[in-house]
Amino acid sequence: MADHDDAVLYDIGDGLATITINRPDAMNAMNTAAKVALRDALRSAAADTGVRAVLLTAAGGRAFCVGQDLKEHLTKLAEARASDGGNALSTVREHYNPIVRALTEMPKPVVAGINGAAAGAGFGFALACDYRVAADTASFNTSFAGVALTADSGVSWTLPRLIGHSRAADLLLFPRSISAQDAHDLGIVNKLVPAADLAAEAAAVARALADGPTVAYAALKESLAFGAGHTLSEALEKEDELQTKAGASEDHAIAVRAFLDKERPKYLGR
Repeated sequence: MADHDDAVLYDIGDGLATITINRPDAMNAMNTAAKVALRDALRSAAADTGVRAVLLTAAGGRAFCVGQDLKEHLTKLAEARASDGGNALSTVREHYNPIVRALTEMPKPVVAGINGAAAGAGFGFALACDYRVAADTASFNTSFAGVALTADSGVSWTLPRLIGHSRAADLLLFPRSISAQDAHDLGIVNKLVPAADLAAEAAAVARALADGPTVAYAALKESLAFGAGHTLSEALEKEDELQTKAGASEDHAIAVRAFLDKERPKYLGR
């Protein structure tokens, strides 16, 4: 399936949805068509009970996503100035926020396959995924202050939780490209692989998650998000609630039987 002049490609195979940002000639910058298509594809994957995991990646070798398409943005700025009360940054509310919410809130794991530069909102998309596999040629840049803007796409929330407030402030106040190796050392990237192996390695990670205990994965996502903003006592209560649900799942019974029988479990996702 492809939408909006193929700005984003959407493919489902055996429970794994692969979503590909497909504007390689523009370094996968996000124009309106791409933002709408990505938002809608993620919402479709989240709602589809046949999808057990998602792989978010991009076409070409230069860029994962460099954020906002500034050529289109310049036109939007001119239109906003020409109209009384126009807002060229309404895209944050209309597109970027829903994209990040879809990534973080869907009850299934999302893997980012980062093939090249991830900057601005593109960096935010990667951070909003649950697991990041990056090519050794990839790079990361907050970019926002470089065009006199503040953070969006969840970066003010995700980045300090990954690397701490001080390092996040440094990268936001003094935007520059950092290497994939540096990003891995900081804890931004989970797995670093040779560029030639990125597609296969990212797909393998996503496939392993799609074949895994997805009821438990959904609970883990919810637990991590809840714990980020609540006290230990509240987190313990949430763990009890979620563990009760996970323990009642068919997947849990399958896993216990397989462990005792020394077999590989085949999960059902329920």
